[in-house]
Amino acid sequence: MQLREKQYFDDRATREMREHLPRNERTQRQTLAYACRILAMTGHEAGLAGQITARSDKRGCYWTLRFGLGFDEATEEDFIEVDADLNTISGQGMANPATRFHLWVYDARPDCHSIIHTHSPYVSALMAARQPLVISQMDMTPLHNDCAFLAEWPGVPIADQEGVVISKALGNKRAILLAHHGQLTAGAYVEEAAYLSVYLERAARMQVRASALGTVTPVSGELAAEAHDYLLKKSIVKGTFDYWCRQVDRL
Repeated sequence: MQLREKQYFDDRATREMREHLPRNERTQRQTLAYACRILAMTGHEAGLAGQITARSDKRGCYWTLRFGLGFDEATEEDFIEVDADLNTISGQGMANPATRFHLWVYDARPDCHSIIHTHSPYVSALMAARQPLVISQMDMTPLHNDCAFLAEWPGVPIADQEGVVISKALGNKRAILLAHHGQLTAGAYVEEAAYLSVYLERAARMQVRASALGTVTPVSGELAAEAHDYLLKKSIVKGTFDYWCRQVDRL
């Protein structure tokens, strides 16, 4: 049997995924609503804490779930478009005041088109102990060298200074753990932000559980970097998101 280089299989899998994985066409608000339901399904609900946003076509504006609803209740009609002063310009209702810090992330990161912030339980446990993430297992690798850590809590993020602090700490990474607070993911598209958010909570759960058995051991940096790039391929991210959408539809 011929021994082939790993790149051959990577290229082949990528090509075949583009060909065979179904493509689901959704509007941005439909995708946001599904992302909310996925977050609820995977245990991210914490009352009205947490937010989801996506850039709109209007400069300095974004879509977000109207304040007062939980992730499990979200429908596409529940999303409103707000401007840089959080004034509602499309739809009915108000934005969660804590989405103000999203403005600073969007301003600093033109590559970011969707932000998810949650107080998911295992991330919250890790953050109560002020412990940064250790990439110790394959499923964590989408976050390898892509998850920042803010060790000091700047307070409830309803003003501008919190946005300055969080956006600076995030830097060019796709995710950040916020001590005494929760998590944030910054995706190039909604599905990526949701994918990272779900896997960040899983990673935190794994680390909390593994720490009871002894020292949590990081995986090889070179292999983690390779896995990071592979598992963040758009075909894998969107295929996973579509699977979660089907799960939501069966609930």
